[in-house]
Amino acid sequence: MIDIKYLLLGLMLAVAAAGCSESSSSSDGGTSDSDSDNDTDTDSDSDTDTDSDTDSDSDTDTDTDTDTDTGLDCNLGAYSGDFTIGTQSDVATLAGYTSIAGHLSITCPSCNDLSELICLTSVGGHLEIDDNDALPNLDGLSAITSVGDYLEIGNWFGNHALTNLDGLSTLSSVGGNLVIFGNDALTNLDGLSGITSVGGWLFIRDNDAITNIAGLNALTSLGGGLSIWHNDALTNLDGLSGISGSLGGALAIQDNTVLANLDGLSAITSVGNYLGISYNAALTNLDGLSALTSVGLYFFILYNGALTDLDGLSGLTSVGGSEFWVYFNDILPDCEACDILDQLTSVPADIEVHDNLDDTCTPVPGNCPGYDAGVDSGP
Repeated sequence: MIDIKYLLLGLMLAVAAAGCSESSSSSDGGTSDSDSDNDTDTDSDSDTDTDSDTDSDSDTDTDTDTDTDTGLDCNLGAYSGDFTIGTQSDVATLAGYTSIAGHLSITCPSCNDLSELICLTSVGGHLEIDDNDALPNLDGLSAITSVGDYLEIGNWFGNHALTNLDGLSTLSSVGGNLVIFGNDALTNLDGLSGITSVGGWLFIRDNDAITNIAGLNALTSLGGGLSIWHNDALTNLDGLSGISGSLGGALAIQDNTVLANLDGLSAITSVGNYLGISYNAALTNLDGLSALTSVGLYFFILYNGALTDLDGLSGLTSVGGSEFWVYFNDILPDCEACDILDQLTSVPADIEVHDNLDDTCTPVPGNCPGYDAGVDSGP
């Protein structure tokens, strides 16, 4: 028997080798002559001198440099290759560049400041942010609007000091997968509120303190599957309500201890790969899946101790794979699973309905092989 908890291990992204950079702050200080010029440097190097000289200097600089609030000249254009930040001093190497043509990996256990990356507006390849033990925020990435390939915020090492993603607030599109994995101090995804499109999968996994994912409420286009796995404080999926229609990959909701419902998934109509709802101790119903009509491959409802019914799947008519498994849901009547089988246009070959709550199906559903009222059907 396959353990559903490990089905996604082969899908997780590999961790890239690492590098990191040091911030050197150059600021535009203005003049300080004897007649007390008070320069106020706002962004884009628009300095306004309010001099108190007798000649009333009131000059306004209109430099064409795309300078930032930190005084950096964003005039170096695109960095032509891949770049890995492994030490704080590496950050300064990218100061002034407006884009990375290739991949950018930020894997720097000692880094605590990315402010010299403030000029970056796009990454052509993937952006990896993992194994950064001292990094509290991503504020230096606040000008990035697009990532061409996948965006990985954490992986097997995680970012243990990262408390927010506000530095990614201007990001609107991710070309590949969006991975949020192993960030122990992260409580929400509010910094991702600008993302409207993800070309690949959305993985949210092993983030112990995240209570909600409302920051994803602008996401309307998801090209791959959806995996929400082992987020111990996550109470709801409401931030995913903008995702509608068909998922290209699987829908896997697994091992989320306090997740009580799936209401944020109410606009999903089909799943291209498997449906797996497993090990969610507080999940009482599947009403959030009320629009679902088809599952491309396998169907797994396993080890959900508080699940009482499958009424949310009343519209499901097709399961394309050979496996239909509903077991070890302690208070879910077996008849609930058998009723779903009766709705299907074709019956999967491998049916396991057992070790749920024994009940008396009247009449006994015809498509639940081996089922006998009040007796588990067995594997």
